[in-house]
Amino acid sequence: MDGDTTQTPSAIELTRHIETRYHARHREQLPELVALSAKVEQVHAAVPDVPAGLSALLHQMIGELEVHMKKEELILFPAMRRGSPGLETTIAVMRADHDDHAAEISRIRALTNDLRLPDGACRKWTALYQGLTEFVADLDAHVRLENDVLFPQFETAP
Repeated sequence: MDGDTTQTPSAIELTRHIETRYHARHREQLPELVALSAKVEQVHAAVPDVPAGLSALLHQMIGELEVHMKKEELILFPAMRRGSPGLETTIAVMRADHDDHAAEISRIRALTNDLRLPDGACRKWTALYQGLTEFVADLDAHVRLENDVLFPQFETAP
């Protein structure tokens, strides 16, 4: 699903792919990133480039993403799989959540100097930024797939 296709995948295929590829992965990534960021913030508290507040932001994102993904898994995606009409309002809420996620990614980038490691960064700090880079790319791909491919199948053109 990550490559170019000539035919748009069905809502059933897309929603299942999103759940297994992105939702499951975010649930793995975020707790690990919270733990790593808390360690980096604690150990390197005196370092000017430490991403102070990152662990709190990531912890907040766990809750917000979980609520968002549950709304999709329990309400929106089953309705899409059934071909239910009238999903525009629910999709609009999901799009607004996606905008909130983008704002949080901007905050992550601001706290981490755009995910650039300071000179002499330790292994944990390096692992944190590598994990964040992967998470940001995964979340971006996840949101683009929903916004650009899945949601338009259920939105009426103006």
